[in-house]
Amino acid sequence: MTDVLSREQRCALLAEAGREELVALADECLADGAPVRVLTGPEVGAVAAQVREPVLAERFLLGDVLACRAEVEVAGQRGWSMRLGDDRAATLAAAVLDAEAEATRPQSGRIEQLCREVEARRARREAAEWAELAPTVVEFEELT
Repeated sequence: MTDVLSREQRCALLAEAGREELVALADECLADGAPVRVLTGPEVGAVAAQVREPVLAERFLLGDVLACRAEVEVAGQRGWSMRLGDDRAATLAAAVLDAEAEATRPQSGRIEQLCREVEARRARREAAEWAELAPTVVEFEELT
């Protein structure tokens, strides 16, 4: 990942963050009394999940998954979030954090820090998964 998170990267990382850390940080963002408007309240629905298989890198539709989305405006800046599952509070909090970061308001640095922590957790989880799978790798040799 690059040094500066793009909005897409930030939203993806906020979608993986824990509920408690999102809600706590969103509360801190709104503690200064910034005007907030909920443009689209948290809505739960199903979205089609597309995945890429790892061998040929071809995409296919996995199926429908439960997701929640929300859109807010904080201090005149729009923020958006979509998370898997039906946690409306976490989704609304993530949208507030997206707006706070886009507006480069006072808690922007803390949001960046949270995203970096989520990114590090993801890397550790993936490394542990690969370490668990490594003994099952079959290596072929060509006989000449």
